[in-house]
Amino acid sequence: MSFEWPSVLWLLLAVPGLIAAYLWLGRRRKRAALRYASLGVVREAMGRAPGWKRHVPAALLLFAIVALIIAAARPGARVTLPSDHRTIVLAIDVSLSMRANDIEPSRIEAAQEAAKAFVKAQPSDVRVALVSFAGSAAVVQPPTRNREDLVAAIDRLELQRHTAIGTGILTSLAAIFPEQAGELTAANVPGGMARAINESQGRSLDAAPPSPKKAFVPVPPGSNQTAAIILLTDGRRTTGPDPLDAARMAADRGVRVYTVGFGTAEGASVSFDGWSIYMRFDEEALRAIADATKATYFHAKSAIDLAKVYEGLHASYVFERAHTEISALVAAAAAVLTAAAAALSVLWFQRLA
Repeated sequence: MSFEWPSVLWLLLAVPGLIAAYLWLGRRRKRAALRYASLGVVREAMGRAPGWKRHVPAALLLFAIVALIIAAARPGARVTLPSDHRTIVLAIDVSLSMRANDIEPSRIEAAQEAAKAFVKAQPSDVRVALVSFAGSAAVVQPPTRNREDLVAAIDRLELQRHTAIGTGILTSLAAIFPEQAGELTAANVPGGMARAINESQGRSLDAAPPSPKKAFVPVPPGSNQTAAIILLTDGRRTTGPDPLDAARMAADRGVRVYTVGFGTAEGASVSFDGWSIYMRFDEEALRAIADATKATYFHAKSAIDLAKVYEGLHASYVFERAHTEISALVAAAAAVLTAAAAALSVLWFQRLA
């Protein structure tokens, strides 16, 4: 725990003085009672001795004062707070090369099993979306907390031709920012990426003024703590926009793109309709995507490696603990203690004291 205003904690030195004053007042009351000619008169007036109960309200009030002093110092702690907007997008390559069985039983089946295990491990407050990409990309499952729908969507993945990694990233961003779907979709067409990047970074003074709309303001890369993309691919880009340009658009929105190169570095061949398709992933490009968004690149050579990658992502992202001020929580505790002290004083002694 840390404090924004630690100098306020000096007030805690007054606590021993408060305890001493309480004890002094207690002794003074006893001495005053001895002035009566008969202690029986005092006992009859006071009824049964309160014993330890008389100290409980005072102790609770003392704890409340300590809590208020701590709250005034603005304490902070690293805690994990549930969020209604925490979103993870799984973007999975479904190009034909995922049929290769150099990873048993096949690349696509191993990827599906690891993705389902990852989905089931997420806390209930985390929304997960599923995007598949090959020559094009589609949101197979919009962000949801329903794990059964996600597992069913993963099982429905079908293989297609080509690999458009950039399109996969842009479609994932559209799932996170549906209000920007038009701009992100336009970036997929020829020349659209350049226009989208220019809109993010500003425009020429000679250019015609754009139609009135809320201006997009880039944020520092990796600064978005409520959303991330996990991109899994076993091939290199064969079509679509440049993945690095798409990564820059993700970086402008603060979204990290964790990249996973799945398969052997040497690649593998797959036969389809009499054609032999040979693909290998581009590690340099995947590292560049991760670096541009302040994320991490992973290489999974087997189904076991892929499962470990997902476990690592689950631990590093979903349970990331943020430093949060908890003054309100401590102040609320002080209020509860004060209310309890007053309630017990009235209940036991019919007075606030």
